[in-house]
Amino acid sequence: MKAREAVLTRREAHQAPLTHWGELRADEPVEVVKHAQVVAAGRVEEVSLSGNVLWLSAEGTEPRRLFLKSDGVLVRRA
Repeated sequence: MKAREAVLTRREAHQAPLTHWGELRADEPVEVVKHAQVVAAGRVEEVSLSGNVLWLSAEGTEPRRLFLKSDGVLVRRA
């Protein structure tokens, strides 16, 4: 039997950073995190086939933004 602490709740699993950005779908709400702080939030516009590049359409009047996995950012579902 697994230890209680080892089992993630649904909410914790949902907020865990994604290792494969290719799992994301267009219009899915996400947060981009760097150094334990949310640096951007919005909806997925597009993900590269390699899963290393993410276009995020921001909420409101902010323009869309490009994020590279190699820059050390994490993405989690919002």
